[in-house]
Amino acid sequence: MNYYNVGKIVNTQGLKGEVRVISITDFPDKRFKIGHTVFAKLPNKKDLVSLTIDGVRKHKGFILLHFKDHPSINDVEYLKPSELKIDEESLSSDDLKPGEYYYHQIIGLTVVDPQGNQIGQVKEILSPGANDVWVVERDGQKDLLLPKIDSVITKVDLDNGQITADVPEGLDE
Repeated sequence: MNYYNVGKIVNTQGLKGEVRVISITDFPDKRFKIGHTVFAKLPNKKDLVSLTIDGVRKHKGFILLHFKDHPSINDVEYLKPSELKIDEESLSSDDLKPGEYYYHQIIGLTVVDPQGNQIGQVKEILSPGANDVWVVERDGQKDLLLPKIDSVITKVDLDNGQITADVPEGLDE
């Protein structure tokens, strides 16, 4: 099963078992809900720790979480620092609007031009500002940076693992 990062436990909060979380998800209200299960990935540990959320609140830019069966600071101290993850089953296609994708769906896809000639493979996604930039790794050439705009990325076919891109003149220099 695949797991995806949604936050990082950076510290404890108070004595009653709460932890401070820095959210790294676009959907914190969906990911950190009472009753949802998250998984803590501790440094230098192979296994994930399953945690059921039974308390959520915001405080000074952090999300404070409390977990079922963890009533005191002693029960959560070992969790810091750790990454918080969700499993693949927690992802929902209704989180996204048409034309939006999870990063893991795009990375690794083959990029072709409108004639079907292979350009390369998406290796990374950057988020510098107004729109994402898809970094395309090419054989024997430097990486191509494609802005995620409709005039450049004309088609994303997840079923066939392919992206059609109309690379404007001057972008590939």
